[in-house]
Amino acid sequence: MREGTLDGLKPLILFTAAYLVAAAVWIVHVGNYEFLAYILILLVLAGVVWWVHRRIGLPHGLLWCLSAWGALHMAGGLVLLPPGWPVGDGTSVLYNWHIAGPGFKYDQVVHAFGFGTTTWLCWRGLRSLSPGVSPTLGALTLCVAAGMGFGALNEVIEFTITLLVPETNVGGYVNTAMDLVYNTLGSVIAAVLIRLGSSTR
Repeated sequence: MREGTLDGLKPLILFTAAYLVAAAVWIVHVGNYEFLAYILILLVLAGVVWWVHRRIGLPHGLLWCLSAWGALHMAGGLVLLPPGWPVGDGTSVLYNWHIAGPGFKYDQVVHAFGFGTTTWLCWRGLRSLSPGVSPTLGALTLCVAAGMGFGALNEVIEFTITLLVPETNVGGYVNTAMDLVYNTLGSVIAAVLIRLGSSTR
């Protein structure tokens, strides 16, 4: 296994720390304490990613994607939209922005990006366990299933938050189902890109 180091990662660490601190300050300012739980979860996940990176050496591009996902998530729940932006029945935050109608919201773009990135992470983990593995249909299907599984775990965590915090912006059953659809879409797109990337080498 190739160990990862801090070399070249200081800008990434500073970027991640900066948006987490900014998010924490804004949460306290507006009293949106639901998102304090998300910051704690992000800190735990950052520790897990760092542990994985130390063991197998993740590509810097993947680490940047993971950090960007965290930033998109924080912005989604904390950035307020100008009056008149389409949000359906939801509150006027970025997560509820209907980019192209009710079936395509900012939230769903973030889900597709995030769990596509998670699928890429699963592929790197699989490669570290089996260095000779190639991106076959079977191997990539396993990674897609893993990415979707992490997406489902995310929905379980969000459901738990709704039980602990009365006023949340998580959404109902249809929102959860759409999240799962876009998790799947992002995971499949990531698998296709991994396969195409391997065929051009």
